[in-house]
Amino acid sequence: MTTNWYEGPLAAFDTETTGVDVEQDRIVSAALVVQDAAGARPRVTRWLVNPGVPVPEGATAVHGLTDDHLQRNGRWPSPVMEELGRALAEQNAAGRPLVVMNAPFDLTILDRELRRHRASTLSRYLEHTSLCVLDPRVLDKHLDRYRKGRRTLTDLCAHYEVELAEAHDAAADATAALQVVRAVGRRFASRLERLSPAELHTLQAVWHAAQARGLQAWFTRQGTPELVDPAWPLRPELRKAA
Repeated sequence: MTTNWYEGPLAAFDTETTGVDVEQDRIVSAALVVQDAAGARPRVTRWLVNPGVPVPEGATAVHGLTDDHLQRNGRWPSPVMEELGRALAEQNAAGRPLVVMNAPFDLTILDRELRRHRASTLSRYLEHTSLCVLDPRVLDKHLDRYRKGRRTLTDLCAHYEVELAEAHDAAADATAALQVVRAVGRRFASRLERLSPAELHTLQAVWHAAQARGLQAWFTRQGTPELVDPAWPLRPELRKAA
């Protein structure tokens, strides 16, 4: 009997950062969680980074990582970004779908850090593998589109009855996102079990773009100037002004 993808091997990636601007903010911690099958003991790798810039109080209030703690215990960004790029490439090469909650944030900020510290790109690390991402936010919004309420990781965990022990800890968030994807797969098995993770990766890009267009239309109706990027799972590099 073939195991459905949502019961099989998955990896999950998450970051904590100095803020929410993928072009300017920095990674202060990251985690990769690998689980070979549903119910198996996860293997967790953690990174702590001294970003070399001050951590705003607002960011510290979210994840609890202070300037002093990061300066004492964090590593320099350059080798960490190298390890993160290689780690994600290894998961892709091993054929494990990569769970990333709100992938355009975490993957894009990693890409920008690689450009900043390694003169490289995330795509360069993944050029010999086929990126396969499962984003619980995109999946949930498409499969249960008319449900009211917010869809943060905390909200998704409550809805799918997944334990989130320490919100805004990279390892805890990655583990929870992985379990949410498994729960989404089981709840919508009749719609998902015939799709491979690679097929879902392609579909999510389409679904996210449609979701972005809908949100952009709502912002326009509200008179809000905010722009919604339709790119998924990685935002293209901003073109520098002439």
